[in-house]
Amino acid sequence: MNIDLALPLPGACLPAYWAALPDAVSAPRRVLESRRAGRVSYYADTQAQGRPLVLVHSINAAPSAFEMRPLFEHFRAHRPVFAPDLPGFGFSDRSARRYSPELYADALTDFLAEVVREPADVVAFSLGSEFTARAALALPAAVTSLVVLSPTGFSKRSLPSGDLSVRVHKALSLPYLSQGLFSLLTSRPSIRYFLGQAFVGQTPPEMVDYAYATAHQPGARYAPLYFLSGQLFTPNAAETLYAQLKLPALALYDRDPNITFDLLPDLIAHHANWRSERITPTSGIPHWEKTAETAAAMERFWADLP
Repeated sequence: MNIDLALPLPGACLPAYWAALPDAVSAPRRVLESRRAGRVSYYADTQAQGRPLVLVHSINAAPSAFEMRPLFEHFRAHRPVFAPDLPGFGFSDRSARRYSPELYADALTDFLAEVVREPADVVAFSLGSEFTARAALALPAAVTSLVVLSPTGFSKRSLPSGDLSVRVHKALSLPYLSQGLFSLLTSRPSIRYFLGQAFVGQTPPEMVDYAYATAHQPGARYAPLYFLSGQLFTPNAAETLYAQLKLPALALYDRDPNITFDLLPDLIAHHANWRSERITPTSGIPHWEKTAETAAAMERFWADLP
């Protein structure tokens, strides 16, 4: 069920640890009550005409739709634009439950089917790319094309085994340890450090501020602990997800402090529906540091679609 409303911001009565969370973009914020994924909050600007554009953020300790704000602002005057907060983040459901690649794919397929309701171009960032590819395989008619920004799943190094990931998550979830570790990871100095690695130039202060605010909401640690334990990654994603796609797809990348793109050239060479382009110089977040260049690459790609 799609609910059109403006949710209230957290009030002044929040504990000192929590910080009030403003909207990620200056657009109406609405809620989809997904049967499979719970409350999915999203931003939408549907005043323009054209094929819908859906923007999917990454997964880390403090992500949200704010990560996609430059592209939202760039395209909103030209086409309908949607940007969901994935489960566990932003204004979406942050309950203590099991977070998995399947849960995120379910959230996206429900969102595409119940909110967007027509074939859309989708742009996904980092680990959000794997979830979006999974969703596109499950609901191919809903996705016209896919653009992945600094996508995960193309590194040669292997992921931890499933059993090891579960054990790591159990250790990270121990009482007192989980909140203490998460508080350390999401302190302002830590956020500035990790974001600083992802920018060639200066990290935008507003990005640090929003990451801090969203990481200091009730239940903020639950989903990131699954990320930190490795359970949100799909083993051999290049072959099991990306190579299985039949739709037109574009990878935009350069350097990234956390992942490599070793397997991307082979995918491009053997799958005619895939293209790639480097956005230089960037270090993991090209759509913030090189917004115009990133948008231009997307527009060239979309111009060639049937």
